[in-house]
Amino acid sequence: SSNVWTADMLTKVMAHFHAHEVMVTLSSLQMSMESYLKNLLYQPRQLLSEFQQLDQQQFQTAMKYLFNSKKEHLEMGNIILDWEKTRERIFQSPGVNRTLFLITLDKCFLALSALECVEILSQVLCVSAMNYLQPDVIGSLPNLLLEDAFRNLSSLFKDLYDKTSANTQRALYGWMKQILQKSYNMSEFNESTSWVSAESLWILGRYVVHLPLEEILKISLSELRLFISSDNATKQLDTVYDVSPGTAQAFLQRISSSGFDMRNTSTIYRQDCFSFSSVAVLGLLVCFYDDLEQMAAAVARALLHQMIKCNQLRGFQAEVHRLKSQLLNVAMQNQTLNDTLGSLSDAVVGLTSSQLESLSPEAVHDAIATLNQVSGWAKSQVMILSSKYLSYEKVLSFHTVSHMGTLVPGIGTQSLHSMSPGELCQLIRGTTSQFLADLSPAQQQGILRKIAASADFSSSLKDIQGAFFKEISLPLLWKQAGYSSSMMKEKELRRSQALYLYELLSKESHPVDLLSTGQLVKGVTCELIESMGTDIFLNSFKFFEMNLHLLSPYQVNCLAWKFWKVSNASIPPFLLVVLPAEYLEYVSGPLCVPFIESLGKVELALLDPSHHKRDAVLQKVQECLNGSADEYDVDLLGNLICHLPPAFLQGRMSLKAMATALHQFKLCQQLSHEQQTEIKYKLLELYGSSNNWTAETTSDVGPFIALLSKEELNVLAEKFPDTILQIARTVGPVCSSEELLSAVFECVSNASGSTRCSPSGPDCLGTRAPSSDEIIKLAEANAFWSVQELKCMDPGTFDKNVELLGTVSGFNNSQLIALKEKAKQVWGSLPGWSSSHIVSLGRIALALSQHELQELDLQSIDTVSVLGQQAEWTLSQARSILQGFLEDSGQTISTLKSFDLVGLGAILCALNPTEIMSINTAEFSAAVARIGLLFCSTPVLRQFKKMAESVFGASSSWNGSVLQEIGTIAGGLNEDELKGFDKSLMPYFQPAALRHIPPEIFQ
Repeated sequence: SSNVWTADMLTKVMAHFHAHEVMVTLSSLQMSMESYLKNLLYQPRQLLSEFQQLDQQQFQTAMKYLFNSKKEHLEMGNIILDWEKTRERIFQSPGVNRTLFLITLDKCFLALSALECVEILSQVLCVSAMNYLQPDVIGSLPNLLLEDAFRNLSSLFKDLYDKTSANTQRALYGWMKQILQKSYNMSEFNESTSWVSAESLWILGRYVVHLPLEEILKISLSELRLFISSDNATKQLDTVYDVSPGTAQAFLQRISSSGFDMRNTSTIYRQDCFSFSSVAVLGLLVCFYDDLEQMAAAVARALLHQMIKCNQLRGFQAEVHRLKSQLLNVAMQNQTLNDTLGSLSDAVVGLTSSQLESLSPEAVHDAIATLNQVSGWAKSQVMILSSKYLSYEKVLSFHTVSHMGTLVPGIGTQSLHSMSPGELCQLIRGTTSQFLADLSPAQQQGILRKIAASADFSSSLKDIQGAFFKEISLPLLWKQAGYSSSMMKEKELRRSQALYLYELLSKESHPVDLLSTGQLVKGVTCELIESMGTDIFLNSFKFFEMNLHLLSPYQVNCLAWKFWKVSNASIPPFLLVVLPAEYLEYVSGPLCVPFIESLGKVELALLDPSHHKRDAVLQKVQECLNGSADEYDVDLLGNLICHLPPAFLQGRMSLKAMATALHQFKLCQQLSHEQQTEIKYKLLELYGSSNNWTAETTSDVGPFIALLSKEELNVLAEKFPDTILQIARTVGPVCSSEELLSAVFECVSNASGSTRCSPSGPDCLGTRAPSSDEIIKLAEANAFWSVQELKCMDPGTFDKNVELLGTVSGFNNSQLIALKEKAKQVWGSLPGWSSSHIVSLGRIALALSQHELQELDLQSIDTVSVLGQQAEWTLSQARSILQGFLEDSGQTISTLKSFDLVGLGAILCALNPTEIMSINTAEFSAAVARIGLLFCSTPVLRQFKKMAESVFGASSSWNGSVLQEIGTIAGGLNEDELKGFDKSLMPYFQPAALRHIPPEIFQ
């Protein structure tokens, strides 16, 4: 009887007969079908074994059954199975996909047509190309394919290029090359000719970057002309993001030799008579154009226009920056900057503050159509250009601002606040709204304060979208009416706002309508979760699950208990992590795979288990894995891989699993020193000594090269300097190391040669000064310049790179002082420094003494706002900035507006108790959420708490939304006030607030 069939039996039966015949004739197949699907989903290794035993005809039947997308349902007696949903569930299973991938490579090309197999591979690889396409697997690809199948498979690999490792990319290039060479007439081949034809270049696509330089220089000139004159070439060369300068210049040299006139501006642009648009023929190769001798200004400007796309390159930005600078000089031959500004494209980003200050308002106005589209501006640059543009326009209006594009963030807070509420409303809902996210909190507050003062603010609320809505204070929300769930769909909410709005809207709206908005889930209290009926809760749960990252650990805990009470049999396995450790005993046998799969799809940190509970969870995971992990387990583990204990990584993970896991390890937010050590040893076991690594292996190891010794890093940096530089720029906090930055510094220093210069006087004789190229390449490694080397920097170099130098977190106080003195040398005395100068300093400003800060012109809140972003000010420095702002702007503490308070930021921590109590209550009310983000001393927080009581009433009356709104200010509550709180309010204290409660009061 079929109702006692095992999954294995069913697999065999399915292979012998057509699926629909089996299902129609067997009346009690439902149990077997479920068993079969569970076998597919949860026993992929067994499935692989089953597939391997099928003969060709059986395999053909099974694959067509699985991949028959036309079949909408299957009949099983009286039961109709939704086949589309079933297939979707099957293909969401990591194990099934790996099995199908491996079996397709092993058997498909012998049983089905090559085109069908390519289609199957494309479906499977969409799930996880990075995990499946390992270099050793590429050897299993068929090396004899019909032309259509080869083109389709090559096209698939081109689409997956960015989802594969460097070693896999190299292996795929080798596979494509092997087949292309076979199609080439080898009888005509000799050492001076190349197998690379125009068609080969089209098929290779992005893989052309792997062609050796000597191969590129042998390509037939006629074939290259045929390739470069096609529309496909333009599209293709626009996507070679990882091309190196050497490869690009080899192509450019060969293209030039083919008779292609790259100096003819009609060559640089291919005209399309239908759309009148211009497309660069040379694509990203233009980023490395190096023949500047006797170049005409028009050609330089045309090249600059094409170089806008060069910011898409993976590295080599120093080279691009240098080329743009050289072309800029050529483009301005016999002309002034005012005359050429509009034709310089995004090279204008390379202009110094001094050059921008020299522009006339008229020139900026005339070039606005170009300037407003340029990305990559520094804050100081947009401040200068906005000021110039607005000084020409005279009147700041919606019409004026709508033409400014990327320059909008340069408009002063006071200027924005001076606009009418109506025009500001147009601004936040018009096309300009896309640039509002780049405004500082002070600028956003300036806009909101003006709109909120209008009688029509309630109707304007629906137009305030995205993160901008988060700046609206809780008291201001209280005063408005007319809220609806549909209004909330495009808005980001603070938790305090969500708590208030959810409670308000839940009186009239269904929970599903509220939760479907996304952000409102932040406002669902445990009481509301507990009060939900079973059906409503189960129907709503998918919205909680989709927005798990928005929930607090407390909310997740409440969800877990609610689910356990109403439906413990169907509780999502990841919620078991939140319940007490004994509940993990329910996970065993067939529940293991769904448990790991479910947990692997969420961040364990979001569930916030205690250390004890976390250890219990990881122990259960190891039990489920039977104490070891292969590549199937890696697919299943997902984010959980970041939490595996070091001992497991050392002795239980296979090398094949390590190769698969490497990409996932790179995504981990936090790895312990012990985990990193085991990963390092595993990588050395996998790839061998780092002395023998290739550039591709170095690239694949990526940020984990930081775990190597200084000597090992220096060897790699000498062999593959470009690769090391690219890795160093992307290394996150997990793997950053002084050894890596030191190796980068040595690498760049050695590449620059031993040039000695003395641009800054006799003291610099024999001292090497940093160049612009080096500063751009080094990034954070600039911290390794000596104080003397920084002192000897050329003034022009400092002026060009001050913004970048101001971002280096590793500079010590002596280095910062040297850079501050360089700023004085370049810009003159402190009273003459403009706002743009001060803003561009970044961390360098920290070296300014109390007296020097008093000399600065600090009348603009926008200038002070940038200074306030630094968290390392001493109390006396902060006090000087505060006094300077008040004196220069002619204000007192009592006249400060909400946008002033927001702009001052951390500087507010320098206020004394009397000053705090003199802040205008209404202005404090509008800025309280921002003030609640500050980490001030306990006495200051106590005074802010008193101010909060003047807004929200006595602390004994505060609710959860108020506690969320005031943030760290709650750290200023005294012992009696904390004792007076009901325990149900404790979850609404922000963690940062609890950290600021003094220990004796916390106890």
